[in-house]
Amino acid sequence: MSHTNKENWKNTHTATVAGGGGTASSMAAAAAAAKTAAGVGRFQLKPFQPTSGTADAKPQQQQQSLFKLPPPPAAGARKAESTTKQPEQPVKRDEGFKVPTVNQQQQQQPNGGSSGSTSGCGPGKDKKIWTLSNFDIGRPLGRGKFGNVYLAREKETKFVIALKVLFKKQVHAQGIEHQVRREIEIQSHLRHPNILRMYGYFHDETRIYLILEFAPGGTLFSKLQTQPGNKFPEKQCAIYINMLVSALIYLHERNVIHRDIKPENLLLGHGGELKIADFGWSVHEPTSTRTTLCGTLDYLSPEMVQGQPHTKNVDLWSLGVLAYELLVGRAPFHATGFDDTYNKIMKVRYEVPPEMSRPAAHLISRLLVKQPEQRMPLEHVAMHPWIKLHAETK
Repeated sequence: MSHTNKENWKNTHTATVAGGGGTASSMAAAAAAAKTAAGVGRFQLKPFQPTSGTADAKPQQQQQSLFKLPPPPAAGARKAESTTKQPEQPVKRDEGFKVPTVNQQQQQQPNGGSSGSTSGCGPGKDKKIWTLSNFDIGRPLGRGKFGNVYLAREKETKFVIALKVLFKKQVHAQGIEHQVRREIEIQSHLRHPNILRMYGYFHDETRIYLILEFAPGGTLFSKLQTQPGNKFPEKQCAIYINMLVSALIYLHERNVIHRDIKPENLLLGHGGELKIADFGWSVHEPTSTRTTLCGTLDYLSPEMVQGQPHTKNVDLWSLGVLAYELLVGRAPFHATGFDDTYNKIMKVRYEVPPEMSRPAAHLISRLLVKQPEQRMPLEHVAMHPWIKLHAETK
């Protein structure tokens, strides 16, 4: 790639991530820009008091607008960059309201306990039309450029959720309506224990509300920062990677590419289980390849930083980068400047610390391969000796 093309990529990527709904470059300049833009303005969602006739109590509007949301599903040491992150610490009982102590599998679903489709957010038989008056709103869990995430509870079932609130004006100003629609279309149809559930959505004149599974363990990034040396023991790392592999196999079987795997977009559930979140950059690609620039530079594959067509194999590269960071405490290609990081990625140049075991180093080396088709398939990763040694259920 010529110097001019590389500069164009850098400028395009920086502009994209500054308005990309929670994804930003780990470079200092982009991180600073994201931090500046992350203010929430004058809007602050307060605990809702049901009042007849209030604007927030209106059913979702299906009028013609810029936000043509999809129909509900059919029944059946880097700086954290995610703007939809969950809480840094588990919920305390005196914050907002009491969170019932129940096993995750015993919790009712938020549309009256149905075990089928839990979107309940569109008109039709057995579908509930959600409004803000259906929820008690608790404390903020995360703040971002396009909105906030709040701890919330469905009043009838007492089911605890995370309510992601997006401001239509800001979404429109950044031209990411398609990204929000895609996030809803993809995530609302996914059912896997290691993927964050989207139970449904609704919207009013100014805001879009996404009803998400609450993950009280916070982000994997935050958990990583509490560990000595900002890294996990090999056993714990292998367990997380094994969970992620299971989720990625599920996604790829359904032709879904996540494209933004990183610690900030991985949450921890009630039992410490890993859950993929933030599907804003994901795509459903049954046939063709993609060329869109997205994601965090430290985690981007060579084909993506070059702006070349890419496939689901970009998730394999990100898996290798994640395994390295969880074991070492930093991303393998992280450098002080854009050009240095770019060159290290293109040359696949990274150091293997002497304390890293040979099986772990071997797995990472089979994922961080420049040629996408030569990266180790997920099914082989699940059977790798390092995974079987540390993460296989006895």
